[in-house]
Amino acid sequence: MPADAPAEVAAGRAERATRRLGLPVLSWLPGYAPAWLPQDAVAGVTLAAYAIPVALAYAALAGLPPQLGIYGYLLGGLGYALFGSSRHLAIGPTSAISLMVGAGAAAIAGGDPAMHAAVATLTAFAVAVICLVAWGARLSALVKLISNSVLVGFRFGAGLTISMTQLPALFGVPGGGRDFIERAWLLLGQLGEVNPYALALGLAALIALVAGGHLLPGKPVALAVVVLAIAAVPALGLAGHIAVTGAIPPGLPEIGLPQLRLRDVPDLFPLAAGCVLLAYIEGVSAARSFAEKHGYAINARREFLGLGAANLLAGLGHSYPVAGGLSQSAVNEKAGARSPLSLVFASATLALCLIFLTGPLAYLPKAVLAAIVLTAVAGLIDVGAMARLWRVSRLDFAAASCALAGVLLLGILQGVLLAALASVLMVLARGTRPHVAVLGRIPGTRQFGDRGLHPENEPIPGVLAVRPEGALIYLGAEHVEEAVMAAVDAAPAGALRTVVCDLSATPNMDFSGAQALRRLHAALAARGIALRLVGAHGRVREVLRRDGIAVLAGGGDRGDTLEGFAMGDAAGQAR
Repeated sequence: MPADAPAEVAAGRAERATRRLGLPVLSWLPGYAPAWLPQDAVAGVTLAAYAIPVALAYAALAGLPPQLGIYGYLLGGLGYALFGSSRHLAIGPTSAISLMVGAGAAAIAGGDPAMHAAVATLTAFAVAVICLVAWGARLSALVKLISNSVLVGFRFGAGLTISMTQLPALFGVPGGGRDFIERAWLLLGQLGEVNPYALALGLAALIALVAGGHLLPGKPVALAVVVLAIAAVPALGLAGHIAVTGAIPPGLPEIGLPQLRLRDVPDLFPLAAGCVLLAYIEGVSAARSFAEKHGYAINARREFLGLGAANLLAGLGHSYPVAGGLSQSAVNEKAGARSPLSLVFASATLALCLIFLTGPLAYLPKAVLAAIVLTAVAGLIDVGAMARLWRVSRLDFAAASCALAGVLLLGILQGVLLAALASVLMVLARGTRPHVAVLGRIPGTRQFGDRGLHPENEPIPGVLAVRPEGALIYLGAEHVEEAVMAAVDAAPAGALRTVVCDLSATPNMDFSGAQALRRLHAALAARGIALRLVGAHGRVREVLRRDGIAVLAGGGDRGDTLEGFAMGDAAGQAR
C-alpha cells in the first residue's frame, strides 16, 4: 500500500463528513497528512512567484493600480481554501475577467480613475452575492450552459482581443480603441512611432518566457524574467526611455467595505453576471480536469461557495473579481500541491513581498508585462481545436465562430453572453432536426443499420424501416413526421405495405410527439400503408399507451423489436 494511502482514506472520510455537516474546509483538513506540508509549502511559494508578475500584468489589463492584482491573489486564495472543493485550483485575476472588468468599469466610470477602481471592487462584491444566490438555488448546472465547442471559440476570440490590448505596450506606442478592429487599425497607424528600447526589451522577454516554458516547465520563469528586466533598467540607462510600472504602495491591503453600494451602480449587474458565468465555467472545468487526474471528486455546487468567498475577500481588500484559472492551477499542481493549504502558503508569501519587495517592482517595464500576458494567453488561441471542430461538426464550428466573432466585434462581456446564447441555439438547432435513419439489414446478420451511411444494407421487401435518433418532443416532432413522409414519397408507387418506426433511439416523447405519430398514422392509412411502432423504451411506451396510439400502431409491448418484426411475416402483419 502506498505511503499516502492512510491519508487518502482519511481524506475520503472527511469528504463524507463534509456532506453531512456542510463544512467545506472539513473536506481536506481532518485528513491532512503531515508529509504533505513541505509539498504544499513549495507549491505555495512557486505559485506566488508565478502570481506576482501575472497579477501586475492583469491589473494593468483591467486598468487598475498594479497592487490590486496581487491583493486579488492574496485574499482570493484564502477565501477559496476555506470553501472550495478542489485540492489544486488556484484563485486569482485571470486575463479574460481582467479585460472584461477593465472595459465594463471604464464604461461606467466615464474616465474617472477613482470611480473605475471603486466599480471594479464593487463588481467583486456583486460576484460574491450572485455566487451565494446561485449556491442557494442549486444552479450548478450553469456549467453546462456553454458547450465546449463554443468555449473554444470564446477563448480564441478572448486570446486575440487580449493580445491586441498588449501589443501597443510591447511596441512602446500609445495604442487605443474600443474593440479589436479599432485597436488593430490604430496600432497599424502607430507602427512608425515604435520605441526601439521597449520593443527590444519586450521581445527579449518573450523569447526568454517561451524558451523557459519549454525547457523549465513548472518553474517560475516569469519571475526570473521580471528580476532581470528590473535589473536591466538602471544597468542599461533605460529609465527615461521606456514606460515602467511605477510606485507600488508597500504593505498589506486595507480591509473594508466598498465606497459604492450596489444600488449606486444600476448598470453593474450584467458585468457581474458575465464575470460569474465565465469564472464558474472556467474554474469548474479546470478543477474537474485536476480532480480526474488525481482521483478525487469536486462538488460543483460548492464551487459557488468557494468562488463567492474568494470574491468577497478580494472585494474587502479593494481588489477586483477573481477566478480559478487553468494556467495558475497548472503551476500549483505541477509544483506538488496536495491540498488548498498551498493557497495559504502562496498568500503568506505574497504578503511578505508586499511588505518588503514593492520598491524594485516600480522599475518593471510595461513591455515586459505585455510579454508576460502575451505568453499567458497564447494557449487560448487554439487553431488546432478550431480545425478539429471543422472536421468533426460544422454546426459546432459555426457556433464557435459565432462566439469568436462576438468577442472580437462586441467585447469580452458581450462575447460571454453571445457564447451562452450560441450554445442554447445549437442545442435547439439539434433538437429541432433529429436525424431520421432509413434502416436496412446488415448483410449476413439479423441486425439493422443506417442505409444512408452504409448503402450495402439490405431493405426489407415491402417495408420502410426508419429510426428517429433523438427525443420525439415538440422541438423536432414535426421534422420527424416530414422526414418519414419524404422517405415514403421517395419509394416506388405501391412498393410499400408497412412503415416500421423503430423508437429504440428515442429517449423521451411528449404530447406533440404522440400527436405527430397520430398524424403520420392517418397520412399513411390514407395511402393504404400500415404504421407499426417497435422498440419503445419504458417512458415512451407509457406515453404511447396513454395517448392511445399504441392501440393503432403498436409500441406498447416491450418485446416488440425491429428484428422480431423482420423475422415474422411482414406481409401478414401489414394485412
